[in-house]
Amino acid sequence: MVDHQLIQRHFRTADPVLARIVKQVGPVTLKPQRDRFQVLVRSIISQQISTAAARTIRARLAERLSPEGFRPESLARLSIDDLRAVGVSRQKATYMLDLAEKCRDGTVRLSRVGRLSDEEVIAELTQVKGIGRWSAQMFLMFSLGRLDVFPHDDLGIRSAIRQLYEFAELPNKTECLAIGERWRPYATIGSWYCWRFLELKMKPPRS
Repeated sequence: MVDHQLIQRHFRTADPVLARIVKQVGPVTLKPQRDRFQVLVRSIISQQISTAAARTIRARLAERLSPEGFRPESLARLSIDDLRAVGVSRQKATYMLDLAEKCRDGTVRLSRVGRLSDEEVIAELTQVKGIGRWSAQMFLMFSLGRLDVFPHDDLGIRSAIRQLYEFAELPNKTECLAIGERWRPYATIGSWYCWRFLELKMKPPRS
């Protein structure tokens, strides 16, 4: 992704608070997931449910789509009832079929999004029902490997910022953007360390 020593130097200078988390967590392990269509399907599945539930549904859907796998054509052949049978809600099934159709008819061209700017990618993806700005930002970070994305309204990031920077309440958009500005041009990396910080906080202490 990016050289760890460079990241350490950047945050030591730009944001000593997050630099402590960088030192504690260690090198970034974020690697772009190249199957762009599957990343979007997974993001729709994961909306507003637990990680464990999302994982179960993804596994059932993968089995249902075998051997073709996560492809617009294979998903488009399923009905809403087929998707409901693997645990997808009716609303999410509608979103997923809309994604498949827009990828098939060329409304969304995943093969070319890597050449677009961040805002152009967001505009392309948010044509799909159920994909908003946050989901598009996750795609930029986890599929395209863009280094300077800051999803300021992500609840996990807001929670980490509240704890790390000692806000009395969850920070608002202006406060989050002021923190995120320190991280540029590595806002994606700063966001990733916020998520890892929360994971460390949740781990039970070793006996």
